Amino acid sequence: MTVGRRQVMLGTLGMGVALASGPRTAQARAEADIPQPFSTYGIVPGDGIDQTASLQEAADRAAQSGTPFFLPPGNYTTTKLELKSGTQIQGVPGKSVLRYNGGGALISIEDAADIRLTGLTLAGEAKPIDGGALLMAEQVKGLVISDCRILGSAEDGVVLRKVSGRISDCEIGDIRKGGLFSEDATGLEIAHNHVRDCGDNGIQVWRSAAGEDGTIVTSNRIERIAAKSGGDGQNGNAVNVFRAGSVLVSGNRIADCAFSAIRSNAGSNCQMIGNSCARLGEVALYAEFAFEGAIIANNIVDKAATGISVTNFNDGGRLAVVQGNLVRNLFFRKDVDPRGNGISIEADTVVSGNVIENAPGFGIAIGWVNYLRDVSVTDNLIRNAHIGIGVSTDPSAGTALITDNLITGSKDGAIRAMDGATPVGPDLVTASAASYRNLAVYSNVAR
Repeated sequence: MTVGRRQVMLGTLGMGVALASGPRTAQARAEADIPQPFSTYGIVPGDGIDQTASLQEAADRAAQSGTPFFLPPGNYTTTKLELKSGTQIQGVPGKSVLRYNGGGALISIEDAADIRLTGLTLAGEAKPIDGGALLMAEQVKGLVISDCRILGSAEDGVVLRKVSGRISDCEIGDIRKGGLFSEDATGLEIAHNHVRDCGDNGIQVWRSAAGEDGTIVTSNRIERIAAKSGGDGQNGNAVNVFRAGSVLVSGNRIADCAFSAIRSNAGSNCQMIGNSCARLGEVALYAEFAFEGAIIANNIVDKAATGISVTNFNDGGRLAVVQGNLVRNLFFRKDVDPRGNGISIEADTVVSGNVIENAPGFGIAIGWVNYLRDVSVTDNLIRNAHIGIGVSTDPSAGTALITDNLITGSKDGAIRAMDGATPVGPDLVTASAASYRNLAVYSNVAR
């Protein structure tokens, strides 16, 4: 087929029209996607005057119109504000301050979707709260809270129930009870926040019944968490997981907590990965009670009563990998079980590639009386422990494999068989373990 000059010219003209119209069409689509301008809806700072009515009206108008509500710098005194679907409120970080004036939660959200709060300070002024938290949300899809400060609550900071979305780059501090509490999340990320000076817990991820949750808690700085409400571990934790499965807790910097850095109670398939933890009053990294599946890997623990504990086989706690952790500077607590151990494990667990230094108890404690089944402890380095590795040899205890570990500076033996809390028999690095039917011990080095 021969293509004539006229056909070439027409084809070129058509291509030029297409190229010319294409970018203009794309530009029109892009311009249509640009958000509408912000509006103050006539709101100005109130200098101590209660502005609840005008703030509520502005928030309602923003939800209805789709135009984000801009809150100018200043102080706004208010009682409870109830936000509807589609509400967007933008403030200037540290300068747009909502000051709590009683009447329930400062911000309440219920049965809503697509709400975004950015750059706001929620100041509780330590006033009594009838409602439990400065910000409460229930059954909310797509909640985004970013660059906000939630400060000075006489109860909790943030309480979420059946919420999906993201809480990020916020400061939550000076809180009487819990900093951030989530129950029955439906897809939640908690990232890059500073949670500090809380009376009971930092971040809590709970479920009303055991089940998959999938919340991601990552890259937060959590510090100075007390246990003012008392208890034996339900308070005083930086991150507390309860009955929530498949929760990932990674890359957090945690320090100065009355109990644990990360405490997972009955949370199956929980991962604690790459966290830096210092100065903990009890067990730093804890998987306990009725869980199945935990990975505790590549964490640093510096100063705690016990570094890592995977326990409660009697309640169904089992199945874990404890790998690549650095645990050091453990201590005894006189008011509770003395502890002082680097790593304690019980059932269906691999412990490998860890470094443990300065443990006044055991470097690694394997089992307790009959609570021991299928444990492998290999390729660990233990320095300066009272006993390097202690392993239960109760007649009903399960099997433990202990091999290729390097143990130095142990005061009462490198590897010892244990009858409860009492070591029995010789050091199993230099003596045979053949008399213990549940042990395979070989290729370990001690000096």
